[in-house]
Amino acid sequence: MVSKNCKQVLKLLARSRNVLVSGAPGTGKSKLLAEVALAFETAFGLATAGGPPQLNPMGGIPIPPAAGVVKDIPAPTKMDRKVFRTVFHQNSKYRDFLSGITPAVNKTAGDPDFTIVKGTLYRASEHAKGANGAALLIIDEINRGPAVQVFGGAIVAIESDKRLASDGAKLAETQFFEMLDPVSGDVIEYALPHDLYILAAMNQADASVEPLDVTFLRRWEPMRLEPDEAALRTFYGLGAKGVNALPDVPASVNDALEASVSAWIAVNAQIALGRGPEFQIGHGVLMSDVKPQTLGLNEALGTLCVGWAKVRAHVEEVFFGDTRGIAAALNALDGPAFNPFKLTETTFADDLRFRFEGPTNFAENNIYAALRAFANPRG
Repeated sequence: MVSKNCKQVLKLLARSRNVLVSGAPGTGKSKLLAEVALAFETAFGLATAGGPPQLNPMGGIPIPPAAGVVKDIPAPTKMDRKVFRTVFHQNSKYRDFLSGITPAVNKTAGDPDFTIVKGTLYRASEHAKGANGAALLIIDEINRGPAVQVFGGAIVAIESDKRLASDGAKLAETQFFEMLDPVSGDVIEYALPHDLYILAAMNQADASVEPLDVTFLRRWEPMRLEPDEAALRTFYGLGAKGVNALPDVPASVNDALEASVSAWIAVNAQIALGRGPEFQIGHGVLMSDVKPQTLGLNEALGTLCVGWAKVRAHVEEVFFGDTRGIAAALNALDGPAFNPFKLTETTFADDLRFRFEGPTNFAENNIYAALRAFANPRG
């Protein structure tokens, strides 16, 4: 069964051609990209023989029949469907994305010293220009590279109303741009096809990269993923939160898991207050391949240690250089006495200094006390 988010992305792609997924780390962006890719290639598991697509419940990704479902599938009548993938980084270049000249590798005697590269966007476009073709181009970490330079003249051409017609014909609004033809080597005017869909993802909290250009961003349909308490509770096998306080000592796996959820919510609230909601940590960092409900209490505590080590590392990165910020996020300023983490004061050269003290690593004998302290109401 496809997720609600997957259906929403496919609906947005069908409408706008370009979708940009954003969200805090651990909110499931990469998982969503993979799910959308599979759904696009299999066309929701629709049977295609003998006329218009019809729902096939036995397909790879069956969905419940509903009115209007077919129109929300990108290019529902195209059967030659293919997904192209790329990841942007600091060294991403226009030639890797569209076309350009690069030194020839493994050439034989007499061959040219240079060759023209067919970039990912070009290959996806050419596939979508086929009579029965549709292409989905997935760009992960789009804000980690110089996106405007990588797209070049294609920036305007990606807009849904600037494409070629569905039959490949030129429209009055079609936007052409110059590029080096990988086949002929000539500079040609090129336009993007109707059935090319672009899905990108970005992490807004990544402080190591520059924000994307506003003019570039407005050409995308945005979709934001948020930290999801319900998803974490479902993974943990927990129901709605009860009214009872967390016990001093966990009597069951459920006690430990409830402490994890409550602590995660509290830490995220502090991160949002201190740095902004985009710097929160998603539910995915606390989810693994092993269902905690299948484990004994001590094993479940050990599993929580792994996830919470990632949460702690995230907090320390978000509040890098701000010792009091780290302490505040982990409720160590005026928190309960049983918190294994403490903020202490000292002096250096007569100047006041703060020191964040506590266990180097989470372990089965300290993780529950830490989670209970993190979740304890702030004063």
